[in-house]
Amino acid sequence: MDLAALDTTLAELGQPAFRARQVWRWAATGAPGYAEMTDLPAALRMELSERVPFSSLELVHEAHSRDGTVKALFHTRDGRPIEAVLMRYRSGRRSVCVSSQSGCPLTCTFCATGTMKFGRNLTASEILDQVLHFRRIEPVDHLVFMGMGEPGFNVDNVLEAARKLPDVGITHRRTTVSTVGWLPAIDKLAASDMPLRLALSLHAPEDGLRSQIMPVNDRYPIADILAACERYHARRKRRVFIEYVMLAGVNDTHVQARALAALLDPAIYKVNLIPYNPTGFYDGSSRGAIAAFKAVLEEHGVRATVRLTRGRDIDAACGQLAVTAASA
Repeated sequence: MDLAALDTTLAELGQPAFRARQVWRWAATGAPGYAEMTDLPAALRMELSERVPFSSLELVHEAHSRDGTVKALFHTRDGRPIEAVLMRYRSGRRSVCVSSQSGCPLTCTFCATGTMKFGRNLTASEILDQVLHFRRIEPVDHLVFMGMGEPGFNVDNVLEAARKLPDVGITHRRTTVSTVGWLPAIDKLAASDMPLRLALSLHAPEDGLRSQIMPVNDRYPIADILAACERYHARRKRRVFIEYVMLAGVNDTHVQARALAALLDPAIYKVNLIPYNPTGFYDGSSRGAIAAFKAVLEEHGVRATVRLTRGRDIDAACGQLAVTAASA
């Protein structure tokens, strides 16, 4: 819900400040609407239902994967499309991938979101309402800012939303902010009092190739963004995750694995190798190539894992969000 509108409305109604906390506590623990908020006067519940929409988002479509993943398409109140994903794991973990923008102003060549028209930054309430939608389905305990958009371009609203996540059941240590390497945002994340995780979308071990894959590298080259990540590590004492999408014949050779290992201090970084989810521009690396790349990193002391792909059959996997049902 629009928390600012909630505060304003309660003040206009002459309600005490604790009413906002009551409403948020109900929403954060999965209440489906105001009617269930039994410690609020019935007249107030009715007034709020008329004046403050329970969600700042409208659910337009929901897709369900064979692996249990759920993708939700929302429209904001001004009609901007966004998508968010709930990922279910056999361990019991329930992770939400949320968007921080409608569309994305960047043009990373492996990512379908970059083909969308950029809309705008999302408010903190619009970010939280993506989480609350899934919280009304079941408890959630992990979150990644890895959906549509670059969180670094909207870092103030990202941090404001993150501050509320423990109330929903997601601790700050289980919250990850993924960035293409927007330096001001990395430094702001390091300076925050919240112990959030940092993930860097790197995808190449040298500037020429990375600029081809991710033109933003022309603004902030690899040496600069790794220096910022190391400032984050020095301040937060938390390992930085390197996201590396595996593109056949582009960035997956033995030489490139060695070059990547040479860049990364094993005490600071862990690498997540991401099988490419088809978006039409590249071919994904084979399982054998991914395994060989991982082996080279580990031979050089760099921890590496291969990310488990979730929701590929509903275009919900990493890099696939592009609101294909937005016009439905």
